[in-house]
Formats: sequence, C-alpha cells, structure tokens
Amino acid sequence: MSQDAERPFPGVPCPRVPAEGGPGGAEQGLVYDVTPYMEYHPGGEDELMKAAGSDGTDLFDQVHRWVNYESMLKECLVGRMALKAFAAPLKEICPRVPEGNELLNGTFPKNENLDYSSKDIVPSYDWFQKDDSITVVIYTKQKNMNPELVIADLHSGKLRGEIIVKDYSYLLHVELSFEVHEEVIVQVSEKVGKVEFVLTKREPLSWKTLGQPLESHNSFVKCTDRGLCYRKCKLLSKENVTHDTRLFCLMLPPGTHLQVPVGHHVYLKQTITDAEIVKPYTPVASSLVSKFKSPSCCDKTHIFFMIKIYPSGLFTPVLDALQIGEYISLSNPEGNFTTLQVEEVEELFLLAGGTGFTPMVKLLNYALTSSNTLRVAKLMFFNKTEDDILWRRQLEQLSLNDARFDIQFVLSEPKEGWLGKQGRISSSLLSQFVKRSKCDSKILICICGPLAFMEQGIQFLQDLGHSSKEIHCFTA
Repeated sequence: MSQDAERPFPGVPCPRVPAEGGPGGAEQGLVYDVTPYMEYHPGGEDELMKAAGSDGTDLFDQVHRWVNYESMLKECLVGRMALKAFAAPLKEICPRVPEGNELLNGTFPKNENLDYSSKDIVPSYDWFQKDDSITVVIYTKQKNMNPELVIADLHSGKLRGEIIVKDYSYLLHVELSFEVHEEVIVQVSEKVGKVEFVLTKREPLSWKTLGQPLESHNSFVKCTDRGLCYRKCKLLSKENVTHDTRLFCLMLPPGTHLQVPVGHHVYLKQTITDAEIVKPYTPVASSLVSKFKSPSCCDKTHIFFMIKIYPSGLFTPVLDALQIGEYISLSNPEGNFTTLQVEEVEELFLLAGGTGFTPMVKLLNYALTSSNTLRVAKLMFFNKTEDDILWRRQLEQLSLNDARFDIQFVLSEPKEGWLGKQGRISSSLLSQFVKRSKCDSKILICICGPLAFMEQGIQFLQDLGHSSKEIHCFTA
C-alpha cells in the first residue's frame, strides 16, 4: 500500500526541508532557504536544523514522502548547487525576480497582483499529534489573518473548518479517525497567516491518518459559491427592549468557533409546519454602555440579537415562543462591510430606521474604541413614537460618556409634548445632519432600515453631493 493510500488526504504540509539540499537535493542539486517556515513549522525548528547545510532528502522522505515538493517549495527555491565555481546572472539563479528588482534580506519581492486562480495563494494544511492532542494547521498564505475570518465546528467526530480569504473560502472538512472531546481551540498567527485547530484526544492513541474527507474537503471557492453552514444554538435568555422588541441571547455549541464581524449578519433557521424558514439578523452587543469595550474582549460564546416581533408574521412569533434551553439553527456570517472602511475616517454619520439600528451597535463600538482618527460619530435614529426607540437611555448615556458621539431622534408620529425632530427621512434633515466640520474631512455615511427608507436616503445623499464611496448601505 502506498503512502497516499495510508493517508488519504495529506494536504500540503509545511516542509521539513533543510536550508541547503532538500528532497532530491543530492540527485537534483536543488537548494532551498526555509527560513520563513522556521517560526511555524509543526515539527519545530530543531527538526529543520537536523539537515541544515546538507542533503535533506532522506529526512524529508521519512516524514513527507508523498508531498509534491517541487510545487510546494518553489517559493523557497534559491537555485541549484554549482559543481564548480561560476558566475551566473541573478535571473538565471532566481528566475522569479522580475527586471528592476533585487533580493532584499534574502527574500523575494512581494507580488502585489496575485490571481486567485494561482496555486501560490491557495491555502494548504497539515496535521501533527501529541499523546493527548491533535493539531491541524492551515497555512492561509495571507497576512493580517484574524479570528473573525475563521469558523470551526467540531461535532459528532466531524471537523469543519472554514477560512475566509478576501472573497474566497477555504474548507477543511473531515471525519476524524478517533474520538476527541467536543471542544476546539482556535489559534491564529496573524502576521504569518497560520491557523491552528487544537483537538483533545479521548484516548492516547497514535493516529495514522487524520480521518476521511467529507463533502468539499480541501476546496477553495468563491464565498458566494459556498453553501451556508448551520449549527444549533441554545437560547439562554430573552428580555424586553421595547413593547414589541426582544433581546435574545444564544449560546454557541462547545465545539464551535464563530465571531460575527462588524456589519455582518447571520441567518436564523427554524422549521415551521414542515417548512424551513430562514431570516437574516445582525447581532448586537449585549449593551451599549456597561459593556461597551474593545472587540477583542468581547464574549466569544454568546451572540445577541435585537428582534422586533410581528404578531401576524410567520417567523418572529415562533422565535418569541421559543423557551429558554431550546435550540435554533444559526448560519455562518455574511456581509460585505469591512472595518477597513472606517480606517482614517474622521467623521462617521449613521442613519437608522427602526431595527435598522442593529448593525450600528457594533459599528459604533468598533469606531469609538478602535479608531485613532475619529473625531465625530453621529446617529440620526428614525422611529414612529418614543416607545419605539431602542436603547434610548443607553444612547443618551453614551453621548454623555463620549464627547465624540451625538444622538438625534426623529419621530414620524410623536405624541404631544415631543420637543425633538419630527418627520421622515428627507433632504432637508440630511443636509443639516451630514455636515463636514472641515472641508477636507474624510467621512463615512452608513444607512440601514426598511427598503423605502434606504432607497430614499441614498437618493437624498447623492443629490446632496455625496459620492458612493462615502455611503454604505446595510441590506440585511
């Protein structure tokens, strides 16, 4: 039986190759510089150094004989060993170096225009084990990888790990060889783009293979072509926010790692009269004031939703009737907003209609706690009556706590005695609200609410001279 048959899906492991020589080193005279792998090689630096400066073919074959090293190690190829001294042009030794570039600190110039069909950027994986654990390593080949781009589900002996790489999705999906405890530790090395899933063995057995591949394992496709994945979450609590809106708290399963990025939504799914009903909702923070803090400190096991209950609706009455301890299915996050849009923004303007307020919660959190350039954050919040205003006291308290934040309420059906703004979204309201404090201020305008509200708002903003680059519309 071949090595490939023993290990049905080896992936493309991190190479155990010396700095000189390598697989085929003696036969082909290839010289590799594996310095970039030193920091995160699964076998450690000592394993690499065993054959440093010498032929590493035998050492490589002992561990990773099945690997197509020519493809995997081409980024580390320095050139061929010379049997006798000779001088060769840089292009001949290092054909990857384009005209006008030089080797800097032993590394090749960065390619800024990689095509996503190129194997150079397709993630790869490997795994290794200790007596009590299994570690699956995914090499994303991307810098600035962060935990929000990683989704892991470990359930019933099956591991599903999805990595988001810009507009693409890499999927690792396996049925594990042996039982593990249903908890997964996710570790992300942001600078080198390495993601690790650490699993705890139930028994100290030696695994010969990681397991068997499942549907779409080791695939790299457009995010839009990847189907949604759901997991069942337990309802921990629900409380009234207003007369018709509840704050729901769901708990992720112990084997799930999922963090919803700022401005993204998920889908909740429930079976109603033998039909699966799916609705999109944007998670919020548990509070605007008492727990308003850096996103890195946020609770990673609980997800909060602020949902308006429509008595004649199909989905929300069933959701409202859900009992504490019961379950509902929750999808992977979706959305096109990125926090890069907030970088360098000096003035942030938010327009929310009703529950269109929900994406603004995390966005405010991020902008007020993470931005170094923000001077002003203003929210214009449209509702019918005072009783409909979500988290009114918290918004007012936040404006007292942070001088950069200003809140303006607009009511379409105010009761007698209301002293605030009245009406619906209009050009006159927006012309007074969206004003730069400096003519060259970098601004971002975000809008969310009912469809007609958003369509009118965008048209008014464009009529006032704001470019599409300055406007973001949350559509779910």
